[in-house]
Amino acid sequence: MPLIAEGHNLFVIDLTYTKPFEEIEKILEPHLAFVTECYAKGAFLFSGAKEPRTGGVIIAAGASKDEIRALMAQDPFCVHDVVALEITEFKASNMAEALKAL
Repeated sequence: MPLIAEGHNLFVIDLTYTKPFEEIEKILEPHLAFVTECYAKGAFLFSGAKEPRTGGVIIAAGASKDEIRALMAQDPFCVHDVVALEITEFKASNMAEALKAL
């Protein structure tokens, strides 16, 4: 299976904390379980915390922005309203050689 399925685009999901980190920490474990589930489904390709720790970034693949928005609505960070989301869709026109084999 290719890195990006036929008919799918890539999405940059930018999460910015809107609450103090103490509140974020209370929800971190369920959020990480959600992230693990999204990797298992093939929806997430890369993810990690921003530096400095003001939120996180996820690179996802999906059929539409609405699909990604619906997926992210299930994230405990979104359910508990502790992050602001910005979702940017893009069509990958170039790729590192190492990724082309995937």
